[in-house]
Amino acid sequence: MGHGPLDSGQAGDLAGTFKALGDPVRLRLLSMIVSAADGEICVCDLSEAFPLTGPTISHHLRILREAGLVHGARRGTWVYYRAVPGELTRLAGVLDTARLP
Repeated sequence: MGHGPLDSGQAGDLAGTFKALGDPVRLRLLSMIVSAADGEICVCDLSEAFPLTGPTISHHLRILREAGLVHGARRGTWVYYRAVPGELTRLAGVLDTARLP
């Protein structure tokens, strides 16, 4: 992403990603994934932190995956989630006021 204003395509693309973070549960999930030891966390540990059902947590994680913010890897019966660093850097770049004149 350049240092100029967003064009309509970039804004539309980013809006979908930011919309995925517009839910408090998804924002917390992403925060937990990003701050996890070794950079990944098991869905079993994520689920324990919320008074929600497994399918509801899976729904929120699916939205984060579809937005390109996280990816999961199945190991046995569990899925382990990692943040996608390039996507987080891209979002941070849009919000970085240090690049302003």
